[in-house]
Amino acid sequence: MNEHIRPRLSRRALLALGGLTLLTGCSSPAVARGAGARASATGRGASATAGPSGGGAGGVSGGASAGASAAPSGSPVTGAGTGLHSGSGTPAPGASPSGDGGPQFYVHQGPHAIALTIDDGPDPRWTPQVLALLDRYGITATFCQLGQQAARFPGLVAEVSARGHLLANHTWTHADLSRTPVPGIRDELARTSETLERLTGVEPTFFRAPYGAWSRQVLDECRRQELTPLDWSVDPRDWSRPGVDHITDTILRTTRPGSIILEHDGGGDRSQTVAALRVVLPRLLDEGYTFVTP
Repeated sequence: MNEHIRPRLSRRALLALGGLTLLTGCSSPAVARGAGARASATGRGASATAGPSGGGAGGVSGGASAGASAAPSGSPVTGAGTGLHSGSGTPAPGASPSGDGGPQFYVHQGPHAIALTIDDGPDPRWTPQVLALLDRYGITATFCQLGQQAARFPGLVAEVSARGHLLANHTWTHADLSRTPVPGIRDELARTSETLERLTGVEPTFFRAPYGAWSRQVLDECRRQELTPLDWSVDPRDWSRPGVDHITDTILRTTRPGSIILEHDGGGDRSQTVAALRVVLPRLLDEGYTFVTP
């Protein structure tokens, strides 16, 4: 599949050349979704295995349902450069810090543009069903994939890419990187990018932190590996299986121009997600929205 790619040093090998000196000036702790994210991560069994949710643990449902939550212990990094209102955990309207290194919460590609992101796959049961729906409605999405899942199901990775969807790095193990030492952060990102590039011939350019848990160390490593941090602005918490009606209503009620919608095709039973997408995709198209990638 990738015979046309010229041999070169791997991403991890290149990073290792500068790996003896750890990043400095990174003492500020996590820019995370707050205590709610921690509680959800704990309740959902966050671990070093492919877990549920690409970040739904503390997501913001278009500013509607997640609510403000306390920041993680330490001095939170908020305000300018993060896309967050200080102390609120809610993305600032229009925040898309293309030049400040913070996570991107919105797309800015026209007055009717929105983005659909699909996390935690690939999964042999749910990913093909999501792909079929996207094909049916002519929608291009961003799939934030786990490295270990990609390694298990390489054919699915290649299929997602071949159908024109964007692949994003979502770590190797769905780790909470805000609690991970810098060498571990570096490996989680580099190993996943290497795998996705090897399977598709395309190097990922976006990274989504599991649980939306950002820290200065994570953002610095994104810059180091030339990955744009990608967040979301509409979270129906489909990972928790709250019911098809809840997922559908949250998306339709809180989506607005520029929204980045969070959904999942891995990490558990995603039958409710698929059922909800059958409803919301044609409805959003009927409302005049166009789907783009970040």
